[in-house]
Amino acid sequence: MSLRVGIDIDGVLADFRSAFHEAARQCLRRDVEEVVDPKSAAALGDRDVRKVWDFVARVTNWWMELQPYEPDQIARLYELTRAGGWEVFFLTNRPRSAGDSVQFQTQWWLERQGFYLPSVLTVPGSRGDVSNGLRLDVVIDDLVMNCVEIVGGSPAKAILMLRDDQPSVRKHALDRGIGVVSTLAETLEVLVQFDQALPERRGRMLRLAEWFKPAPKADVLPQNPRTLRPLPRRR
Repeated sequence: MSLRVGIDIDGVLADFRSAFHEAARQCLRRDVEEVVDPKSAAALGDRDVRKVWDFVARVTNWWMELQPYEPDQIARLYELTRAGGWEVFFLTNRPRSAGDSVQFQTQWWLERQGFYLPSVLTVPGSRGDVSNGLRLDVVIDDLVMNCVEIVGGSPAKAILMLRDDQPSVRKHALDRGIGVVSTLAETLEVLVQFDQALPERRGRMLRLAEWFKPAPKADVLPQNPRTLRPLPRRR
C-alpha cells in the first residue's frame, strides 16, 4: 500500500508570516515591528487582525503571491511522490480572498513550485477527523494543536514543522509522541525512512519470491504530465 501523506501549506511550504506582515503594513499604514501568525500570537490586537484579514479578502488571488520557504524541496517532494507512488494531500484552512477559489489558488501556487496536479483539500474542521477519514499515515503541520488532534483522532503519525527555535514547544511535542523538524528538506528524509519502514512495504512471506525478481517496467506519465498532447477525440 502506498504511503499516504498530509501536508499543511502555510508555515510548512509557504511563508505566510512574511506575507501577513506585509499585508498588515499596507492595511494599517504603519510600520509593524513583528506580526506573526495571528492564529498563535497576539502581536496585533483582535481589531487590527480583522482589518488585515478584510484587506486580504479584497486582494485578488492573494494566496498565489506567497513566497515558498524551500522551493527546490517542493520540487523534490514531487519527484519522491512520483518515484515512490505516494498519495499526497495538501491541507489548508485558508480564508477566501478575491479572485479564484482558495483551492485553485493553492493548486496554482504548488504547480509554480514544481508539484504538478496537486490534490488540495480545504479543511476548516479537525485535522484529526480529516487524517482518519483519508487514512493518512503521516501528517506535517506547523501548529502543535493540529498535531495533537492528529495523533489523538487518528492512527496517523504527526510531524511538527518548527522553523523557529522554541525549546518548550519542541519538548511539548516530543512528550506527546510528535516528531519535530525545522526544514522541509529534513522532513523529506523522514518521509523516505518512514516509507521504507512501513510493514505493508515489506511484503508477505507468500510473496517473498517477488523480492528477487526485477520489477516490471510500468508505463507512467512524464515528470511534467502537462507536456502530453491531448488524446484525439473519438468519433
